[in-house]
Amino acid sequence: MSDLSRRAALGAFGAAGLAGAAACAGPSAPTTPPNLAGRELIKAADVPVGGGKIIGEHKVFVVQPTAGVFKCFSSVCTHRNCGVTAPRDGKVHCPCHGSEFDATTGAVTKPPAAAPLREYPVEVRDGAIVVV
Repeated sequence: MSDLSRRAALGAFGAAGLAGAAACAGPSAPTTPPNLAGRELIKAADVPVGGGKIIGEHKVFVVQPTAGVFKCFSSVCTHRNCGVTAPRDGKVHCPCHGSEFDATTGAVTKPPAAAPLREYPVEVRDGAIVVV
């Protein structure tokens, strides 16, 4: 192998190593959706009482903890920006590193995430959940 080929190979391995190290570095800022104010997210009838739904295009989920009460949170984990699972049994989970959040408050219930999920205020307008 020539010196140039070795240098190219070492450079490629070095770049891959740096990318891997960056992926394991400290927490990064969560990627939040653009301003959602005024956006209709989902029909209220489509969110089960005691459950919730992820709205992928807006990177949020909506829950209805009790009849007629709706809450909306970012579906992006605050630890590494992975998408969380759909709400189930009052919790959402991050499949990347195991963080867990309370689906009705956004609070961290299991690290490694340290920050809660961002909440978006919502109201029901004409049967739809809308961010205010």
